[in-house]
Amino acid sequence: MYVSLLIVKHKAAVIKRDHLVSRLPNARDVLRGSLLQRVIHHSKGCPKCDRGEGHPVAVLAVGYPGGRTRQISLRKEQVAHVKRCLANYQKLKSAIEEICEINQQLLRADPEEIGGKRGK
Repeated sequence: MYVSLLIVKHKAAVIKRDHLVSRLPNARDVLRGSLLQRVIHHSKGCPKCDRGEGHPVAVLAVGYPGGRTRQISLRKEQVAHVKRCLANYQKLKSAIEEICEINQQLLRADPEEIGGKRGK
């Protein structure tokens, strides 16, 4: 009975892992970072900036080791795509963590018990 319970748990873990893998987002559509909304102001000659309104811009900020940050200015038509790619990154990261947990559970299972062989 104990062996069959291990086999069922092992099979369920493999099925869950395979399901997670099948639902991973396409790695081509992944971005890491944060989407920021900023307002830039020209120093002179712009009536909008003279009124204090400025110009809104979207920026992708990506942090690197050593405290470095790269900021990439985005065009308006790029913002929706960047939002999707950032969401895909979070989904991918979460799924990888869950897959790793399942793989650790599968490592703990005794391969001889899973295969139905007991004792020597």
